[in-house]
Amino acid sequence: MTEHECHSFSLPDFQIRISNLACAQVTIAPDAKLHKRMSIEGMRRAVHFLFAGNLLLGAIFFGSCQTMPQGIHQARIEMAQHIAAEPTGDYFIGRRYYKADFKFWGYVRRPGEPWSTAQLVMLNEKEKLAPDRERLEFGSDNNCEYKLYGHFSGDKVYEPASNSIYPEFVLKGYELISTNPPPIFQSQIRGRPSPTELRYTVEKPE
Repeated sequence: MTEHECHSFSLPDFQIRISNLACAQVTIAPDAKLHKRMSIEGMRRAVHFLFAGNLLLGAIFFGSCQTMPQGIHQARIEMAQHIAAEPTGDYFIGRRYYKADFKFWGYVRRPGEPWSTAQLVMLNEKEKLAPDRERLEFGSDNNCEYKLYGHFSGDKVYEPASNSIYPEFVLKGYELISTNPPPIFQSQIRGRPSPTELRYTVEKPE
């Protein structure tokens, strides 16, 4: 059914018109000819129709929620609450996103903002080395979450493996927040596909 299609259902005392089923908009208009002869049976049929429609929409919504494991769903709720409570300040939140074939560091967002707003960055380490580089254990901190101190330089840096350009973040310091933070990528939430299958895929946080 297209956006402007409309279906009509004639009942003894009502004319029920449904347009744009996706929004479930229901308009009930009294029939001018039968306005004075409204029957109880017609009202009952109209109520039953609306009730059945509400149950269907509720079932569809409930079913879509069931695709996410309960534990992960709860973790993401708590993460959203934690982000909302983050104090403002001169710092950023970073999530290490290591891929052996790529040179970017990971995702960086401002405090109080969701991960969907984060930017994938190239790290300028002239003032401070990245955590894994300091330990000479490259990629060992994949998916770790940090409080980052520094700034965006305003420059863009070319990354050859992805053939893309990313903003440059100048690192001045960091604090480890968690080695096992809540999931922010679809592969983490759904448990698929595997890291091997995603080797050349650059995911975006949600």
